Amino acid sequence: MRDIAITESVAAIAPSAAEETSFLANKLKREGIDIISFAQGEPDFDTPDNIKKAAIAALDEGFTKYTDVPGIPDLRKAIQSKLKRENAVEYEIEEILATSGGKSALYEIFRSLVGKGDDVLIPAPCYLSYEDQIKLTGARAVFFPTKPENGFCPTLQDVQQNITDNTRIFIVNTPCNPTGAVFKKKDLQEIANFLVERGVFILTDEVYEHLIYGENEHVSVASLGDEIKEMTITVNSVSKTYAMTGWRIGFVAGPKQLIRALNNLQGHAVGNPNSIAQRAAIEAYNGTQQHIEDRQKVYAERREYMVKRLNDMRDITCHSPEGAFYTYPNITSLYGKKYDGNKIENDLDVAKFLLEKAHVAVVPGVAFHGTDHIRFVFAKSMEEIKDGMDRVERAINELD
Repeated sequence: MRDIAITESVAAIAPSAAEETSFLANKLKREGIDIISFAQGEPDFDTPDNIKKAAIAALDEGFTKYTDVPGIPDLRKAIQSKLKRENAVEYEIEEILATSGGKSALYEIFRSLVGKGDDVLIPAPCYLSYEDQIKLTGARAVFFPTKPENGFCPTLQDVQQNITDNTRIFIVNTPCNPTGAVFKKKDLQEIANFLVERGVFILTDEVYEHLIYGENEHVSVASLGDEIKEMTITVNSVSKTYAMTGWRIGFVAGPKQLIRALNNLQGHAVGNPNSIAQRAAIEAYNGTQQHIEDRQKVYAERREYMVKRLNDMRDITCHSPEGAFYTYPNITSLYGKKYDGNKIENDLDVAKFLLEKAHVAVVPGVAFHGTDHIRFVFAKSMEEIKDGMDRVERAINELD
């Protein structure tokens, strides 16, 4: 077979570690192995019935044709109302673009704002798709570590020490995947003020905004002042809040000039978001929101249980995440231990060990530009979580 010359930029892209781990876990399941996967960040709940009914109505009405590239007007109005109601930010319709999921929104932003010679500054650990999307533009992803003692949140000093004249965008992900960190309003205000003075855009990824625990609160960066709003690009989606991961609807809210550019790019690269899913998303934003509170309580119970179980295990320490649906335990005390003649030396080895010996799939911290940690998803039934924690504990106790 003749070799195919793949472009350098695409050849440099790494597969998604979370999706690759999930694929391997599913492959083992098909082979008859009983795998519990805590790898992929996806709600285990079904999409609420009122949202599904809106999609069925769209099908029955024949709403299956092309739509406006930036999304149908009613969806953009629903997003506009949501931002005002929940995030205390007012946008004109022309400042809002519906996209085919949150990933599409992120890529279109990077493709439109950065290129060769530009840097995107990112607190780590971070969402694993940022880097490869940025690479495709020719720009550079620059990471700096956050500290567990700061709740994995960046400080103003961190940003000041790592920013350069080439920094074009700073990424805020609150609540954060994978750490569950929730940025505090005071810290966001200080960082945003500094970035605006430097003329750096703030890309705020808020897909986990409704998954908040305890006394913590979600703060949208664009709500912190008019000048900050002008330099802020907000990305969100229906995926996590409404258990609509497969529906692929997200949005961008930001300056008109940028939204026009994103619209042009989307028109040629993607076309319009799915017509039926757009109608479902309108119901998601405009319909009852009671299920959000109900499901958040369930997530909170699962979080409390998983964190306690992990902290009760030998050689595991786990901080309690403030948001999202992930735990991010430290596993360095497992380094040096052995199983079946294999020596554990890093978080990749720990993930491999858990898959082989506990039949539990997790994502290693290195996938998120972190080290010495692994990520568990607690968007699973309590039964699966209990079984999974039992398996992990048994496997760890058998290590030499």
